[in-house]
Amino acid sequence: MTSYAIRDSSTMIRRNLRHALRYPVMTVSVVAMPVILLLLFVYVFGATMGAGIAGVTGGRADYANYITPGILLIGVAGSAQGTAISVAMDMKEGIIARFRTMAIFRPAVLTGHVVSSLTQTMIGLAVVVAIALAAGFRPTATPVEWVATAGLLAMITLALTWLSVALGLVTKSVETASNLPLPLILLPFLGSGFVPTGSMPGPVGWFAEHQPFTPIMETLRGLLLGTGIGNDAVIAVVWCAGIAVAGYLWSSRLYNRDPIR
Repeated sequence: MTSYAIRDSSTMIRRNLRHALRYPVMTVSVVAMPVILLLLFVYVFGATMGAGIAGVTGGRADYANYITPGILLIGVAGSAQGTAISVAMDMKEGIIARFRTMAIFRPAVLTGHVVSSLTQTMIGLAVVVAIALAAGFRPTATPVEWVATAGLLAMITLALTWLSVALGLVTKSVETASNLPLPLILLPFLGSGFVPTGSMPGPVGWFAEHQPFTPIMETLRGLLLGTGIGNDAVIAVVWCAGIAVAGYLWSSRLYNRDPIR
């Protein structure tokens, strides 16, 4: 049974990775939007924003350090949109309906989408980090902290990927699937990604402080730059685990339901 599951899952992973090589839109989307925002905020707003944020002592380089964690999460959220579109396309073209009728390990179809998306996203994030370094990002992380950073990014990517698989399965059109994950891209802006949450007014500041992305960004900032982490690491892991479990259960239920929609 184990070899059967591994074989079918490997087949689906190869299918999705080959599809990604043929149509690299998702990988490009992971890189393009974060890089554009990074260059815009560092080179256009960097000097002003860096001088106006408490704890950021000066110009563009300091602000590049501050915003890079939020930029990375925008890349992760962008990949979630690509995954939802990919799953919705398979639904629309009837491929998933066909897979349901075949004698294959049922979770392999979803696993293929998740693992291929995770792979593409991590590669894309590595490119974003390289460009951030060229733009003035200067992390102080040790090798162990870099490993922890990669692990946390993989956790949130996995969580949002399972959620995006469910969004792709629940929608009735590719257009809807492309729109549903868009709020995820806004969360770094409505958190501590670009300015401290303490600078935001009342209800907006409360939401920014308690939404899922803020503790993740603060943990990334602490790992990469040596700022205080406190309880944010635990909260970040709990959010990642909760989103991953909810997304997995939701997507599994949608995949195993009556195929007539």
